[in-house]
Amino acid sequence: MTGTLITVAPTGAESSKADAPALPVTLDELVTTAKECEALGASIIHVHIRDDAARPTLDQGRLRATVAALREGTGLIVQLSSGGSVHDPEADRLAVLDAAPEMASCTMGTVNFGDDVFMNRWEFIVDLHTRMQERGIVPEYEIFDLGQLTTLQRLLSRYGLPAGGHVHVDLVMGVPGGMPGTAAAVVACEQAIRDLPEGTTFSATGIGRSTIPVMLASLSAGGHLRVGMEDTLTYAKGRPVESNMQLVARAVGFAQLAQRPPLTAAQARELLGVPAR
Repeated sequence: MTGTLITVAPTGAESSKADAPALPVTLDELVTTAKECEALGASIIHVHIRDDAARPTLDQGRLRATVAALREGTGLIVQLSSGGSVHDPEADRLAVLDAAPEMASCTMGTVNFGDDVFMNRWEFIVDLHTRMQERGIVPEYEIFDLGQLTTLQRLLSRYGLPAGGHVHVDLVMGVPGGMPGTAAAVVACEQAIRDLPEGTTFSATGIGRSTIPVMLASLSAGGHLRVGMEDTLTYAKGRPVESNMQLVARAVGFAQLAQRPPLTAAQARELLGVPAR
């Protein structure tokens, strides 16, 4: 892989504005962040949205407005989270697709998520995958543990390739309850990914203090990167993150050091099978 796909996940559903003042929670803040991160080298934005009180929401009107604003204001691939928060019902998570994003996440199994449980039943996974096929929405398969790669293999063998024909996974590492954010875990996943369809690509996300080890391991294993304030609020020990742009800039620097410069949004679309606008 000669270039690096950089995804920014700017908000998430776990952190509060009080804890992280730079967290983009309004539509204007999100669009401004997206533009700045695109200028630095991001090509995908992974989106969670908030309500007027900055609480996580899957409100359909807000989702549609967010997709429209990001498409109008940037060239980034707009990827909505179908995970929402751990408390969102399945029906609301499926309805995320009604907002017509270019991509959406599809988590490959249930995982303990700190003190909570992030529930993803097999029937729900199948429903999400097949609805995305029907609507031409390209999935990013979220992997929280090694066994979920086997679940993905089962899904693809029974229900076929995703929209766009290309399989792309994101390894979410370091979540309490999931796989660790270590170089060894990246290598183990990379080996398992070889059993998926030829050409499958992966990004890796290191939560919290695992951010840097996971970035370096992913680049060295031929993978791509996801960074953002959804995943980490600390830039270095005792140093809070100042902005999502700060995290994207670091990822871009690492990619350039690895002689794998960031892919443009157009290059990312070609790689992932996302139609050009």
